[in-house]
Amino acid sequence: MSSNDLERELAAVGDRFDFGEYETEAYITILEHGSLTASEIAEKTDIPQPRVYDTVRSLSDSGLVELHESRPMRVVAIDPEEAFTTVRSTLDELVTDLSERYVTPARNDEVVSLVKSRQTILRYIEEVIAAAEYELVLALTPDLLARYEDILVEKREAGVAIELLVAPAADIPDPAEYDYEKVATAARSRRGVTTPVVAVADGEYSVYKPQEEVSNEEDRYGVIFNRSELGFLVSGFLNTVVWTSGKTLVETGHDRPFPRRYATIRRCLTDLANQDGEFYLTVEGRRVETGKQCTIEGKIVDRAVGQNRETAALTVDVGDELVDVGGQLAALEDVEAYEIVVGRDEPPEL
Repeated sequence: MSSNDLERELAAVGDRFDFGEYETEAYITILEHGSLTASEIAEKTDIPQPRVYDTVRSLSDSGLVELHESRPMRVVAIDPEEAFTTVRSTLDELVTDLSERYVTPARNDEVVSLVKSRQTILRYIEEVIAAAEYELVLALTPDLLARYEDILVEKREAGVAIELLVAPAADIPDPAEYDYEKVATAARSRRGVTTPVVAVADGEYSVYKPQEEVSNEEDRYGVIFNRSELGFLVSGFLNTVVWTSGKTLVETGHDRPFPRRYATIRRCLTDLANQDGEFYLTVEGRRVETGKQCTIEGKIVDRAVGQNRETAALTVDVGDELVDVGGQLAALEDVEAYEIVVGRDEPPEL
């Protein structure tokens, strides 16, 4: 369809639904009664008698009612299933044509967006979940868990590690009745009714929104981060402040096969705490003192994680030296890690 045709179709759809206050009130009233005279419409609505005839003729032109030119004239409702059949077909075709023209907006790696539309926020949450390749951190309401359940099941089956916090605890499905393992490798509940809604994919792409606002129809705000450092801040807040105050529902992360990829060192160390034997890793990051990008490989010889995940570090034997690795924004360690891959027998490939 050409651009001119699309413009005409859009204009036609707009004209078809360009109801004024009188048309809307009259149409609903006619539907509720099936058939009315002009005088009856005026009695049952706030439409002035002189405007009734123009109003019902407008509805007739839109194909929503029939006018029986008797004395008095009667206005007869048409079954909406029949009246809107053409509209549905037109809209389906129009959406298809518009979708063919749609180009996904390019994302700047340093973009921070403030979004005030509830529906847009919900769409971004789904987009973050879909974008996760190996690690997903979520804080959702029970309603949002139900909304995104299918895509979470897909990501879980694809091997993505999913940490899921659901709040408020009083409203969540009981673990005896709901299989949390199908949507998460680790799941917790939290009592707080103000627990924020959060989604972070691979430590980078993230959405943050206050929970009390996503649960109603008001358009308030949400923040979308598409930059590693800022996504890390959201993930770090969820890990150290929110996650630690939750009650465990399920914990199956230790069953994941190796090699395993991590966006955060805290999650890596917490995961390895349940494992025995030797481990090797490959880290992509940068030197803390110089800021130079680096990749290190070696055997893990020491691990350290503070209570409630406030601090985390590991020591790697790279052959000619021992290197201390910390998470993003590390200051005390030698290397600040962006991405970590852990294997059993040798350093895995990134």
